Amino acid sequence: MKTDIEIQKDVTEQLRWEPFLNSSQIGVSVKNGIVTLSGQVDTYSKKVLAEKTVKKVSGVKAIAEDIQVGISPAYKKTDAEIAEAIINALKWHTMIPEDKVKVSVEDGNVKLEGEVEWEYQRNQAKTSVENLAGVKFVSNLIAVKPKVTPYELQLKINASFQRSANIDAAKISADVIGSKVIIRGKVRSFAEKEDAENAVWSAPGVTTVENKLVIEEPEYAFED
Repeated sequence: MKTDIEIQKDVTEQLRWEPFLNSSQIGVSVKNGIVTLSGQVDTYSKKVLAEKTVKKVSGVKAIAEDIQVGISPAYKKTDAEIAEAIINALKWHTMIPEDKVKVSVEDGNVKLEGEVEWEYQRNQAKTSVENLAGVKFVSNLIAVKPKVTPYELQLKINASFQRSANIDAAKISADVIGSKVIIRGKVRSFAEKEDAENAVWSAPGVTTVENKLVIEEPEYAFED
């Protein structure tokens, strides 16, 4: 079992490994396996990348993210310019039905609303926006409209678990209540916990995921 000091060291090294990030701008503290990130970056996409990077580190149980976005003058845009860039980005993205997504921008904070059929469309809309210059924060309020029965949803989720090389399907169960899915069981890492949740979100019609997976501590064999 890793100590908090060991986790902090590994997280710091992982952040340094990302060429897109300046690790000196990001503070890392750890308590009981919970990592807190602080500091300031110049784009929202770096804030998102920092969180994704930390999730790859073994021993991390949860992340408290307090990184602020301070847009440099070179990337400063008006709300009208940001909104226009978002609309163009969505228009050129073939996976997203542009007529189903509504956009509003206030002081660099973007709000996405509307309705789509698949969770990946909802995620792609946010991804298309978070990399644009001038964006400080993205609130993704796009809803997923269910179009399958709970039984069909259960089958698709179980099949997804079985296909994944990163998920031990034997230790995970998924309960479907309407379009809500509750996943329970044990996983080996924070990354596997997230992979299992992403597998559920990939199923059509899922609107809510309650992740109750527990990260089990690895067992080590000691020689006399």
